[in-house]
Amino acid sequence: MTMEKVEVPDQHLEPSIARSPATQDTSLPQPKSSASTALGRVTSHLTTRSIINPGPPPDGGFRAWMQVACAWLAIMNTWGFVNSFGAFQTYYASILPQSNSTISWIGSTQACLMFATGIFSGRALDAGWFRPTVVAGIILQIVGIFTMSVATNYWQLLLTQGICTGVAGGIFFVPVMGLCSTYFAKRRGMALGIVTSGNSFGGIVYPVVVRQLLEKVGFGWTVRVLGFINVAALSVVIAFMKPRLPPRKSGPLVDYAAFRDVPYILYVLGICFLMPPIYFVFYYVASFARDELGMSYADSLNLVIIANGVGIPARVLPGYIADHFLGVLNTTILGVACNVAILWAWLGVDSIAAFYVFAVIWGLASASFQSLFPSTIAALSNDITKTGTRLGMAFLVIGLSALAGGPIAGAVLEAGGDYTAPICWSSASTVAGLGLIVSARCVKHGWRVRVRC
Repeated sequence: MTMEKVEVPDQHLEPSIARSPATQDTSLPQPKSSASTALGRVTSHLTTRSIINPGPPPDGGFRAWMQVACAWLAIMNTWGFVNSFGAFQTYYASILPQSNSTISWIGSTQACLMFATGIFSGRALDAGWFRPTVVAGIILQIVGIFTMSVATNYWQLLLTQGICTGVAGGIFFVPVMGLCSTYFAKRRGMALGIVTSGNSFGGIVYPVVVRQLLEKVGFGWTVRVLGFINVAALSVVIAFMKPRLPPRKSGPLVDYAAFRDVPYILYVLGICFLMPPIYFVFYYVASFARDELGMSYADSLNLVIIANGVGIPARVLPGYIADHFLGVLNTTILGVACNVAILWAWLGVDSIAAFYVFAVIWGLASASFQSLFPSTIAALSNDITKTGTRLGMAFLVIGLSALAGGPIAGAVLEAGGDYTAPICWSSASTVAGLGLIVSARCVKHGWRVRVRC
């Protein structure tokens, strides 16, 4: 980062002219005060305004891959935490007087706010305020987790885990992802695929910690250990993430032309039908193992770990297939179709072994299309300069659908008395999502099957 240019007084003045403070020519440039110089230095470190002519993306190298590693840690500590809520859902249901549906509002609120807040925090990256935004989000995230460790009732958990960590994650995950993408061009798809795999890895780490520590040290210290993991990982993010672009002008928050773009509308609606079933499985996979198959709480968390863990390769490989063979829309459709099949097959699961198989296949299928939907929105946009705006609009709508997913599933579960009704609901919702995405593909590219799109 270059230092701010400071004007220096002319050194070639007549030496015989004495300049008292009263007679000094104020038209000449004056040295800056120490206070303004210090302020300029601070501002130059906080913003990216002193960056000029960064050149093309390096598309590799130590610094670029360091940004990938840091972004991976940030995603692990945000979306990985969200995807681990199944470990908490089952535990909260055993200690709180609230119903499963009410408890699900904690995780659903967290996921919704992650999506929604990201719309606005991405603008901070454009304006050159990357570091203050990320630091503020990380501090709020840590505060949320450590206050969660002393929560004793439902409303305290909703405020700390649901609202505080949800807003905090949304504040810094979008700028981190955006910054990482500025370091890559040809390898951007692979780089972001690696970054999103942090989501699945976090879904392994958090449930493992909960399973190992909860019975030994209690809820409070278990959550504090999670907080210390976040402190260590996110300190690396603050230390090593470095913006490379100067501030740039952002467009409006809403692209009204998108409301007349039928493929875009159909695709976003399709994702809205897919998100509630995803969070239903993440939140209730351990509860099903415990309630229907008689597994212990500790053993049931293995299903949460597996469902997240198998998603690591599934978040990277589909991007490669889409880039080189099928296209993002076709690859998304295949992933969703596999998801439909495995969700309906859940109705036939009646043993622990079969449920392990279900968790593996579902984890692979669901992760495959989750990693592709931002790329698909870009592919559906006719104007690449509006991709960020349209992605932000999609995040807001998808966040609202994620908000409703867990509570709806819990309400259906309570009304039906067993898991048959919520499984049928989630499967039918996924079928509807698949139909909308196929419709978006056909409106955009026609009905021919052998079209790469």
